[in-house]
Amino acid sequence: MAKDFFKGLEGDIRVKHNTIVVTYYNVPNPELMKDHYEDLPDKLTTEGIQPTIPWLYDFKLDFRFK
Repeated sequence: MAKDFFKGLEGDIRVKHNTIVVTYYNVPNPELMKDHYEDLPDKLTTEGIQPTIPWLYDFKLDFRFK
């Protein structure tokens, strides 16, 4: 299932300030994905979780679905 899902995706990766922003295009059910993954650093901070990722040189990771 994951293979079929990711095989059909197109995307873009950019760095904006201290955040790596991954944008996916043509995602099935983008609203469901947006609810879970967009604005991820803010959601993690709200839950008391450090939003930076040590193995990504302490960058934050965020997603966009279009």
